[in-house]
Amino acid sequence: MSPPEKSAKVTIFGNDYHLKATEDPDYIERIAQYVDGKMRELQGRSTTSSSTKIAILAAINIADELHKERLGRDVWQLKVDEGASRLAEILAEDGSE
Repeated sequence: MSPPEKSAKVTIFGNDYHLKATEDPDYIERIAQYVDGKMRELQGRSTTSSSTKIAILAAINIADELHKERLGRDVWQLKVDEGASRLAEILAEDGSE
């Protein structure tokens, strides 16, 4: 059985949305505030007044952030795995002596 859906009313770039999700409404609101902030930041730096174009630019910026975070996580995971392998080798060598 899937978790029950909860709803939250959020405002993004002056538009109200009623969202349903399984996450906590406070979390949904924080995510909406983040998107709204990104859009407003881009609006301040852009010459376009099209909310659609600003939304697309925000989506590209957020996707860029996500991919960089994932890449960073993957690099750290590789380092952890390599370190764990080295430790396992050291422990195996110590156990055989």
